[in-house]
Amino acid sequence: MSKKNEYVTEITNIEDDFAKWYTDIVLKAELADYSDTKGCIVIRPYGYKIWENIKNCIDKELKIIGIENTSFPLLIPESLLQKEKEHVEGFAPEVALVTEAGGKKLAEKLCIRPTSETIFMSMYSKWLKSWRDLPFLYNQWCNVLRWEKETRPFLRSREFLWQEGHTIHETEKEARELTLRILDIYAEVIENNLAMPVIKGKKTEIEKFSGAQETYTVESLMYDGRALQSGTSHYFGQNFTKPFDVKFQNRNSEDEYAYQTSWGTSTRLIGGIIMSHGDNRGLKLPPKIAPIQIIIVPISMKSDKVIEKCQEIYDKLSNQFRVKIDLRDQYSAGYKFNDWEMRGVPIRIELGLRDIENNQLTIVRRDTFEKFNLKMDELLKIGDILNKIQDNMYNTCLEHNMKKTSTVTTLNEFQEKINKNQGYIKAMWCGNSECENKIREITGAKSRCIPFDQEKISDICVCCGKKAKEMVIWGRQY
Repeated sequence: MSKKNEYVTEITNIEDDFAKWYTDIVLKAELADYSDTKGCIVIRPYGYKIWENIKNCIDKELKIIGIENTSFPLLIPESLLQKEKEHVEGFAPEVALVTEAGGKKLAEKLCIRPTSETIFMSMYSKWLKSWRDLPFLYNQWCNVLRWEKETRPFLRSREFLWQEGHTIHETEKEARELTLRILDIYAEVIENNLAMPVIKGKKTEIEKFSGAQETYTVESLMYDGRALQSGTSHYFGQNFTKPFDVKFQNRNSEDEYAYQTSWGTSTRLIGGIIMSHGDNRGLKLPPKIAPIQIIIVPISMKSDKVIEKCQEIYDKLSNQFRVKIDLRDQYSAGYKFNDWEMRGVPIRIELGLRDIENNQLTIVRRDTFEKFNLKMDELLKIGDILNKIQDNMYNTCLEHNMKKTSTVTTLNEFQEKINKNQGYIKAMWCGNSECENKIREITGAKSRCIPFDQEKISDICVCCGKKAKEMVIWGRQY
């Protein structure tokens, strides 16, 4: 990892205390701050711009396949949540209730949404009449509340921002296809825009979403070797449509219950970006989602010639890129260099009188700290440099993930490898939940997913030694 510099000594060394390093970056880069509401954060403008860029990437892809945005109430009658037993049991410890309003006790408690399957299904039961109405392809960008006991900015806060899609379909086949198509969208956006490699797969029965028949996931590995569930897509079948009476007249003029999907990803992706790419100088942002892609720093604030040239460069770049000039006169150029490094801006342009005389710019890459000159008439080559930074950040993460992935055949080997080189563990599994629980108890690692890309490591389960059913990716998690 990169060394510290004199301007960011407030950031804890990444190797000394990863959790403290993470919190330092969240606060010092002004991504978020703690609020007076316990367990909840304020997302500051710089952090929110990152979320907006992620949101726009996902939203664009969802609209391409016909998903429409909508808005549902924050408050859900408790009776709705009670209609699907497995679902309510899964969320019960995290649900916050409104019991009084307007100075009076409510006749029925209202749940502050932890998720919205129930209220979507309630409305769908009103709207759906015929197979000709289907599919309903709706998504909402909103906030939810889950009463977490332990919180950490972006990764696990009581209130967070996300998107939740809820669709119903005429056939099981169509619903299943949509479930997996959404997973592909998550993987494509996260890899192509956030520069974070993912593993796609299916959750085990223990780890699947409450009420779902099947849950699919994209998993990402952080610098410290812990896994982050970066997005999930669920196939519900008729688990919700039956209790909520979401049925339609099918093509044979018979009543049939619709087939449902649900899927979501959230602001925890910002935490993933920090922990995948950051270093001892601070945040490191992939160009595609960076709020500022290029920062222009004048070397001499007292020179009108330098300031005018900076403005000229800004005018040429601003139509294609997200660019800013740092005109703060209370700070030195050195302070500004390190301040923008801490905030993760991919490219820094330094411009002084000597650069103007030589008809060139000084370019510094945040990902490699490479410093080089670029002729003024080659200014738009910066687009190519940004693409190289994006690719390099992805490849750097991919290489790190490979180093942090171990293949094991025994439980002793499992425990040794995850303690010495915390990361993904590839191991065969018999499919028995007792083995899954035992592995977690002994190693602290959960099943992350049953990956779509299967490998045959051995014929026997890593835990019990009986015949193996499939290969599983295991890991400690956030």
